Amino acid sequence: MSSRREGLILQEPPGERSPAQPAPEVPAVEVRGASKKFGSTVAVDDVSITLGRGEFLTLVGPSGCGKSTLLRMIAGLMEPDAGEILLAGKSVSSPGRWVPPEDRAVGLVFQENTLFPHLSVSGNIGFGLSRRSKSQTAKRVAEVLELVELPAHAGRYPHELSGGERQRVALARALAPEPTVLLLDEPFANLDPNLRAQVRAHTVEILRKAGASALFVTHDQQEAMSVGDRVAVMGRGRVEQIGPPKTVFHLPHSHFVASSLGEAYFLPATYSGNGSLHTEAGPCDCPHDVSGTEMEIMVRPHDVTFVEDDAGGSVVTAVEFLGAFLLYEVQLPSGRRLRCLMPHTVEVGPGAKVRVQLDHGHVPVVLPVPQP
Repeated sequence: MSSRREGLILQEPPGERSPAQPAPEVPAVEVRGASKKFGSTVAVDDVSITLGRGEFLTLVGPSGCGKSTLLRMIAGLMEPDAGEILLAGKSVSSPGRWVPPEDRAVGLVFQENTLFPHLSVSGNIGFGLSRRSKSQTAKRVAEVLELVELPAHAGRYPHELSGGERQRVALARALAPEPTVLLLDEPFANLDPNLRAQVRAHTVEILRKAGASALFVTHDQQEAMSVGDRVAVMGRGRVEQIGPPKTVFHLPHSHFVASSLGEAYFLPATYSGNGSLHTEAGPCDCPHDVSGTEMEIMVRPHDVTFVEDDAGGSVVTAVEFLGAFLLYEVQLPSGRRLRCLMPHTVEVGPGAKVRVQLDHGHVPVVLPVPQP
């Protein structure tokens, strides 16, 4: 091997080598081309994803898109029809190979926490530690009770706990065997909205402290973006887009992805030739030459504003009070409707005539018009 420095060729002394590059870290989970059918229905269609060590990945999408099926295949609760699944670099599912769930070092937390009613908190947490000695089990149970901040509840039974406490016990039970990956399927769905946000934040904090690698399944858009280091949007059994929440939210690849992470509207647009696009709701900057392209731009409620104007041509059709904000529905001259998120200080009633403006805080997303 040689290297060039200041115009000279420098040879390494015989027998010496450059320091080896560190080996890339083996992912916690790697799914390669996994597929699953139920009769004629394709639930998961050639999906490939990777979950890094210590990473949180959320799977989001409508009911029936395949996210829970994918999770269950990783857990070993379902066998794929095709593809391979690796945990910590070791194949656990491939043609001719099948490792049962109990031997996969996977922790599971479901929507129903499924605690054993006849066992105490300590008994529930220690249930999956049967291969350890009594002293080892007691030590590990004490450790995870501290982690989930429930050491004083060790002797209580599930019916004596609140919903949030039961979910934390379920989390502790999943973490106790020190799994390679934690799989969570709609873990907060049964909690009321106020408790849900609190338990979710606490759960994420606990998992971060534990250094866990976690795969969350949810249909809640806000939850997907707030929890995940990356978000995978699924539709019709496929991963439509995967990336950091900010990227997927602001730069969706399609109408489906845009709508999967929040309210989105699509306005026909034409390129004016001077670095801007013209839409029915007003102009917006466009840094690329897209002349001759049939296109639409994505608009979210926070991208739209208006001012009262009798000559504006648009009409307020509905108002929704959200506390610090008001969510207005506005009908454009063409009949299209948009929703606008405005400060509570802007008070306009239904029937008011307004002039709509686009107020993108980022480069607008230009998408091709979907073909029929």
